[in-house]
Amino acid sequence: MTGGTGNGANGRGDTEALREEIRRTRVELGETMEALAAKADVKARLRSSAEQAKGRVREQAAQTVARVRGQAAQGAEAARERAASGAELGRSPVPWAAVAAGAVATMIVLLIVRGRRR
Repeated sequence: MTGGTGNGANGRGDTEALREEIRRTRVELGETMEALAAKADVKARLRSSAEQAKGRVREQAAQTVARVRGQAAQGAEAARERAASGAELGRSPVPWAAVAAGAVATMIVLLIVRGRRR
């Protein structure tokens, strides 16, 4: 004997509750279908992945270029400093002793070659 009194009020409340539940279920089902459709669109997913990969490669390339330019600038600055310090001392960057040794070695080789031809 449950629910014998007030049956008319409960019937309308239950009907409204069912309608609300049906509406929520439809909304959830629609959202689920949209998510499934997005996952099923392989071309769009591949396009998105490719764009992300391109972005990462561009970023890495820019970082590498910046690093190489920085290292080149440091090397050029160090070379300028070495050249300037050599010029301050009145010396050129090429050691004269090495040039003189090369000239002597060339003369010796020429003398040996001429001696064998005679």
